[in-house]
Order: sequence, then structure tokens, then C-alpha cells
Amino acid sequence: MTVIVCANLLRDHPSVIRRRFTSVLIVSIISPLVVWAWTDWMKILSGVPLMALMGIRLEGVVPAGILPLLLTMMLFLGPLAQLAVDSPKGILVEIRLRCNLRSLALCVRDLKWLRNHVVAPVTEELVFRACMVPVIVPCTGPTAAIFICPLFFGVAHFHHIREQLRSGCDSLGDILIIAVFQFAYTYVFGIYSAFIFIRTGHLLAPVLCHSFCNSMGFPDFCRALEHPQRPVILFCYQLGVLLFLMCLLPLTDPFFYGMTPICILFLHPRAVCS
Repeated sequence: MTVIVCANLLRDHPSVIRRRFTSVLIVSIISPLVVWAWTDWMKILSGVPLMALMGIRLEGVVPAGILPLLLTMMLFLGPLAQLAVDSPKGILVEIRLRCNLRSLALCVRDLKWLRNHVVAPVTEELVFRACMVPVIVPCTGPTAAIFICPLFFGVAHFHHIREQLRSGCDSLGDILIIAVFQFAYTYVFGIYSAFIFIRTGHLLAPVLCHSFCNSMGFPDFCRALEHPQRPVILFCYQLGVLLFLMCLLPLTDPFFYGMTPICILFLHPRAVCS
């Protein structure tokens, strides 16, 4: 999903970001056409509109925009608590400062912010979830698709290796370790995102969760262990994981989102669809 750019420019350079915006736009246009052609050729749509199959529908859209994001925030309760404790002006003041129109206008003009919080979540979820899951589900079933699709998602992030090699800041061994870690992290997130997509039948749900996770980054466990308020922070980490596990199925129950179109493609929907 990236284009070949000048070897002297890093991924955060504005020219690189703009070119990649162009490349992902092209891929995002082609991918639904491929899904349409494939499903039409295989005769597996069964009357389900392509847009609904890809999770673009109105039924249950409000719960899809709230509940999965709330679930993801539960998982990040520890990092969120750490941010609140470390905020010099208080977390409510920070939220007001970041959510005013001026701050939002500055974010929209920031290409890096747009890439991480808008373009990447939308295009990656469109391609790797909305377009890839409907193609794989009829062959494997929804449960297996949840674990297969993220493999492509994880491999797609290996292009960062080239930039790290070009920068020369890390040894080959360190770069490989980072690449393996990043693959594992993106694979696990891809499983979660595919699970949400299939359970809710909405593209909006994984897009918002993806954007939130990009804004939070990977939790800094080392910093949490060294934090002056370590007992409180670690308690929030543990509580967040517990709440996440307890609410994972209830908050993604298809009851809130209407009939999940993707599960119609499989004659005998597995437990993940109910």
C-alpha cells in the first residue's frame, strides 16, 4: 500500500506522505471493485448489497461508533490513567484544549496527524477488513478468517524495514527484532479488528478503534513500572484488561448492530457471528 519514493526521503517527509496518500487512494478504489468482481463471479452475494457486505450501512451505526471504541478504551485504561496522572493541567483541561476548533484545524493541516488518525485507519481497515474478509469468509468461515486476514495486514508493515536500513541508526539484528515485534503487534491488533468487523458488521467500528490505538501507541510498560504512582497505574492496567475480557462479547453482540451481512456468506455461521 505504499509507493516507491525517493531513497533520500524518510516516511515522515511531506512529499512521501502525499505520494502515499495517492497510492492508498488508488488501492482503496481498486479493492472494492475486486471484491465486487470476485463475489459476482463466484455467485456468493446472495442478494446482500456490496456496501453492506463491506460494513458500510446505516443499521446499528450509532452503537458501532460507540461500543467498540469504549471497549478499546477499557483495554487502554492503564495508559489513559497514566496520561491523566501525568497531565500538568488536569486531564479535563487537556481534553478541552485538544478538542477546540483551533486545535482540530491544526491537526487537519498536519499531514502526519492525518496519516496516522484518518488516512491509515480508513484505508487499511477498508482493504484488510472490509474487502479482504468477505473474500476469505466463504472459503474458511468467519472464525478462521479472523486469524488469516491479519497475516496480510502484518506483512504489509514490513516496508518500514527498508527505511530503518537506509537510516543506518540501528543494526540489522535490532531492525529484525523491531520488525518481528511490529508484525506481532499488528497481527494481534488485526485479529481484534477483524473480530470487531465480523461481530458488528460495520467498517466504522474498526476504523475508530484503529485511529484510537494509533493515537495511544503501544503501552509503555517500563515507564509504568517506574512511575511514582506505580500501584495505581498497575491497578488500572489490570482492571482495564479484566474489563476488556468481561465486556468483549457483550459489547460486540450482533444484537446491537442488526444482522451481520458478512455472516450470511457462510451457510453455518460459527459462534463468532452470534
